[in-house]
Amino acid sequence: MADQNKLQQAIDQVLDRVKAAGAEADVIANCSNNFSLKANGGELDEYKVTSGQVIGVRVIKDQRVATSYSESLEPSSLDSMVEQALLNAKYTKQDEHQTISCADSHLTTDVAEIYQQDEATVDDKIELALALESGVVALPHAKASPYNGFGESDSKVILANTKGTLCQHQERSTYCYAYTLYEQDDKQSMHGGMSSGRRFDELDSAYCINHGYEIAKALLDGEPVNTGNYSVIFDLSCLSSLFGAFGMCLSGQSAMKGINPWRDSLHSQVASPLLTVSDIAFIEGGSAIKAFDSEGYATRDTILIGEGQLQSLLHNSHTASFFGIENTANAARSAKGGLGVSSRHTMIATGTSSDGEITAGEYLELVELQGVHSGADAISGDFSFGASGFLCRDGKRIKPVRGITVAGNFYQMIKEIDAVGNTLTHDYERDFFAPKIRFSKLSIAGK
Repeated sequence: MADQNKLQQAIDQVLDRVKAAGAEADVIANCSNNFSLKANGGELDEYKVTSGQVIGVRVIKDQRVATSYSESLEPSSLDSMVEQALLNAKYTKQDEHQTISCADSHLTTDVAEIYQQDEATVDDKIELALALESGVVALPHAKASPYNGFGESDSKVILANTKGTLCQHQERSTYCYAYTLYEQDDKQSMHGGMSSGRRFDELDSAYCINHGYEIAKALLDGEPVNTGNYSVIFDLSCLSSLFGAFGMCLSGQSAMKGINPWRDSLHSQVASPLLTVSDIAFIEGGSAIKAFDSEGYATRDTILIGEGQLQSLLHNSHTASFFGIENTANAARSAKGGLGVSSRHTMIATGTSSDGEITAGEYLELVELQGVHSGADAISGDFSFGASGFLCRDGKRIKPVRGITVAGNFYQMIKEIDAVGNTLTHDYERDFFAPKIRFSKLSIAGK
């Protein structure tokens, strides 16, 4: 990983070249070290150590924008990168709303939890990787653990621009996972468990092994339920995937492009009054904590849907200027790409319903969805994908369910909410926080 001085020298060179050409720009420099392990047949199947660096520039000259990047920090490579961006800009359409607007921002992510010293050795990590697989296959009827692994990343990002902005961020993260292929009586099922954190000792390998195994075992005898409308509770990973598939409806960029179905719905009712959704900059244990966005603005909390009413979309300076509204500091840009928008931590606020109230009566608990993104139309809201889970009554699983298709319309579904739980939990990736939500009716195609 390139050292701080070398990165800073590269950034300074790029900005000097841009200024000399009479242009403005911002520069993102990333560097990272990554380590991953996988096991197969009781031995390491993958031992991968990678490191990389990339620097990217977004230039603006005469209201024309272009980007370019380099994986080399050599002066000649940096000069070529700037020349290419300036050349590309000559052929782009003028855009008065995209500017380098963040001046003199000097932010550093000063949150101790995101970059912690880790005393675990390589042998500790190898032992964990092997134990994930061996722990699964040692269980009755567990034929294999076809997907398993451990990984960690140490990364640094520096953002600077021609208006005096210089922001820095550094973080570490780690994860592990194990899937169980369960086989009995010529039937198979598979499920996985995942754990993530900032330090090795935060990982819960036992959960990965046991959760995947128990769900795979419980689903083995699953059959389709009768076709009809069912009350549904999605487990958190499924709910996160579902909201992610329709995230465009909260994007100021998609609204600017004219493809957001909520483009003209600001301050109108778009969901049940029970639903409040916010974009949160800092939440304890969150994976997307960062002091600044990809333009250098300080990240902040934004209520997107308040008691069912659309309060705001996610904006960067470009989309905010286009609509003549306030920037929410949700700019997203990699060193290799152009300016976009993205959320940090999506949080659905807790409601007032207890777990007993949420799970009263009969409902479907869906723990697995297949083909979420391919089966979702973010513009119309229609979706249809395969699902597995359990038919439940009063909080107890009555029978496993497999081979069904769940279908509906996302924008209608979030208007038809029966109850929202009073306990907040997070998904594996730690960027989606929500309570249990019971949706009143979804179409299930079964038998």
